[in-house]
Amino acid sequence: MKILTIIGARPQFIKAAIVSHRIKEDSTGIQEIILHTGQHYDSNMSQVFFEQMDLPKPHYNLEIGNLSHGAMTGRMLESIEEIIKKTMPQYVMVYGDTNSTLAGALAASKLHIPVIHVESGLRSFNMEMPEEINRILTDQISNVLFCPTDQAISNLKNEGFENKNWIKIIKNGDVMFDASIYFADYALPPSFNVPSKFVLATLHRAENTDDKNRLKEIVEAFNEINTQIPVIIPLHPRTKKLLDEFQIPVHFFTCEPLGYFQMLYMLKNASLVMTDSGGLQKEAFFFQKPCVTLRDQTEWVELIDSGYNILAKAAREDILFKYSTMINKKFYFSHDSLYGDGKASEVIVNFLKTHS
Repeated sequence: MKILTIIGARPQFIKAAIVSHRIKEDSTGIQEIILHTGQHYDSNMSQVFFEQMDLPKPHYNLEIGNLSHGAMTGRMLESIEEIIKKTMPQYVMVYGDTNSTLAGALAASKLHIPVIHVESGLRSFNMEMPEEINRILTDQISNVLFCPTDQAISNLKNEGFENKNWIKIIKNGDVMFDASIYFADYALPPSFNVPSKFVLATLHRAENTDDKNRLKEIVEAFNEINTQIPVIIPLHPRTKKLLDEFQIPVHFFTCEPLGYFQMLYMLKNASLVMTDSGGLQKEAFFFQKPCVTLRDQTEWVELIDSGYNILAKAAREDILFKYSTMINKKFYFSHDSLYGDGKASEVIVNFLKTHS
């Protein structure tokens, strides 16, 4: 049984790592070939994850990053197609909603190789997000859809996927939850002193960073919050570049992107998480931390419905109000099977074993 796993961004490294561990532990003769597109090209955003999580070294690294969406996806599609022809896997497995996801699914489907989409069925219902376009198109051309939540299943049903008898829809839970359980004991402190109470924040989505006014409003809110409690932001290289370009003053602590184990340490010790990342919203919940999501919509609606997460517009006053709401609220966390039982990766491996 040969599968080609295509990854290119931080959340995909984490998800693929836990599935790869399960494949190795199972010892069923599944041969996994890993292709890294290079979408996250900075070593702190990429290589450190392979090293820390013992993710097998990629068999192929396309080193395609730092391009426009069209150029990136097109170059990935061309290169992935050649590697599929060379390796001839039984399945191509893609994760999430990045350009790497869509390029991998497109290349495989055009060559009539079945596509497995892990983290399928998510919808933010905002077509201005490139991630929304990627996830919708990937679902449409995939053959096996592994869904993390009941809402994801419901989204697919509403789009008529139940009537497509060539597609398998499987609720397996969230592989990120598996990873948080598996790697929790490996948490490492970063190289700087971490205060006893702090807000952990990240900011990278184009909708927030590329618009000078939105970025300015968010940063001004962080500056204000930092007068009450330290705000710590591992700064995405692209965000750093835009802050410098727009000359927006920063009065909170920033650092280079952290490895996964350092981020686990920060999550374990944070008082609150503020982010525009999809993955970090869930990771905050896994480690029982309230979250303010700096977006108008989120694909993880169950966290909003359960009260563990709240949306904030890119407006200083709204961010400050939502911060105050969540930092002062008492939470009683219960996983309530929102994201499965921590065995999502095992479901994937069992599928591969029975469909070889």
